[in-house]
Amino acid sequence: MGFYLNSKKPYLLFQEESSSTYFVDKTSILKELVPLVSCNENARGESGMSRRKGHKYVCITRPRRFGKTVMANMISAYFGKGVDGSEIFKELDCSSFAWYKKHLNKHNVIHIALNEMPNKCDSYDDYILRIHNLLLDDLAMAFPKIHIMEDDSLWDVCNKIVEFGEAEKFIFVLDEWDFIFHRKFITETDKMAYIGFLSNFLKDQPYVEFVYMTGILPISKYSSGSELNMFYEYTMATKEKYSEYFGFTDEEVDELYQRYLKMQELPNVSREGLKLWYDGYQTMSGKRMYNPRSVVGALSDNQLGSYWTSSGPYDEIFYYVEHNVEQLRDDIALMVSGIPIAAKIQEYAATSMNLTTKDEILSAMVVYGFLGYEDGCVYIPNKELMNKFSDMLQKEPSLGYVHRLARESGRMLQATKSGDIETMMDIMEFVHNSESPLLSYSNEAELTTVVTLVYLEARDMYQIEREDKAGIGYVDFIFYPLKKDDDCIILELKVDHTAEEAVNQIKKRNYALKFQGKLGEKVKYTGRILAVGIAYNKEDKKHTCKIEVLRERA
Repeated sequence: MGFYLNSKKPYLLFQEESSSTYFVDKTSILKELVPLVSCNENARGESGMSRRKGHKYVCITRPRRFGKTVMANMISAYFGKGVDGSEIFKELDCSSFAWYKKHLNKHNVIHIALNEMPNKCDSYDDYILRIHNLLLDDLAMAFPKIHIMEDDSLWDVCNKIVEFGEAEKFIFVLDEWDFIFHRKFITETDKMAYIGFLSNFLKDQPYVEFVYMTGILPISKYSSGSELNMFYEYTMATKEKYSEYFGFTDEEVDELYQRYLKMQELPNVSREGLKLWYDGYQTMSGKRMYNPRSVVGALSDNQLGSYWTSSGPYDEIFYYVEHNVEQLRDDIALMVSGIPIAAKIQEYAATSMNLTTKDEILSAMVVYGFLGYEDGCVYIPNKELMNKFSDMLQKEPSLGYVHRLARESGRMLQATKSGDIETMMDIMEFVHNSESPLLSYSNEAELTTVVTLVYLEARDMYQIEREDKAGIGYVDFIFYPLKKDDDCIILELKVDHTAEEAVNQIKKRNYALKFQGKLGEKVKYTGRILAVGIAYNKEDKKHTCKIEVLRERA
């Protein structure tokens, strides 16, 4: 055992993870990887699976906290000779496969967590020298008969091991491969040196049995030419393969939720809440995926909230937006109102920190998990991220009219609940005078977007649904209060019709039934039910508002 070679560390970390309450067994990914591993035997092993030559370099990229490191630790713990993993793996899905024991702890594994740095790291040389020295020390201890000279590179030493009688091969597990690109001290020259290091170490080397590499960013942009063209890349947005092994599926969250209900005497988290807060990602295969860190955090804490985005993502989101505020401002406004935006996702471009075009910026936000991607459109996937986008709209003056509208949202909600239609109309006139390109109001969707912005702060107190089925029709907005005794709000929009017509539609179609427990809802609200109509007349360019109390407080 060594620091990197057949290390005990991945085993210990996976052991801890697999014994946790909300562990999800993803070891069936091994059925995809084992056929790619060369075993110095016949191409067909006892599993009956033919090894697919040329696929022994796999790079899987996903947003952070989507289980990449857990997976890397599991793969090392299974294949690596360092520790007997049978006590862990015999209880997991992979133990049912015919080849399970044949490969369990039978391989030399070099596992490198590339997001670890020396105590003092001011340069790329400091960073790479630590990796070089630690691994060289491992190899010297494991293969003492090999003569290692002071100037030997890692690939020189590994080739000596093969050449001079040891005939050993290695599985490489490289976690967080792209970490170094985001360090402030790294130059473009350093990036190319790092790519060259990986290429020299891994490409066309006889000691390489299999390489499993993971990170956030795809490698295409950095690997100009042929340096790392041996890798098969698998991203969430563009490749179906491996999709089910990262993130949590609906079925997996169902299972975790049942565990939660058995453990919690007073559960505060609903299954619907988990979906609202953390679902929304779409893989190329069409599967919906939940953010795993957030689901586990909510169930462990017995509370819905921001877990994945709790440390800095607001700043990270705005980092991308500020590169091209003018082009992105309207798109963000539309996405916050629930309207997807057409985009050409170019994942290769997302690896560059010098983003200029709108499509490059949106691509980067998809890669980092800030946006979802489906059917050629990007969107804000869930409430956890919607809250962060809302924060950004209210905090960043550079967003112009979008920022100004969001800042009025607290006053708009207050005026609505107090029946102050004069203030509501004043705010809508302010909206009109903000010179928003959305204010042509050529259709109700544009009015919907603006109304979403002026009620943005209401998201702190309400679950707001658009086009929700209610009564005998579909209502534009329903505001479900988080406190059951708070005001319930039904909001209907009209262009070239009156606000009174909007309120009459709410009453005629019995939209209020949604709050009265008559449609099978689990919750009965006791607060007032308010019918709110907002209308815009294109001819006189005036907004009108009307509020009617449909039910007093119970």
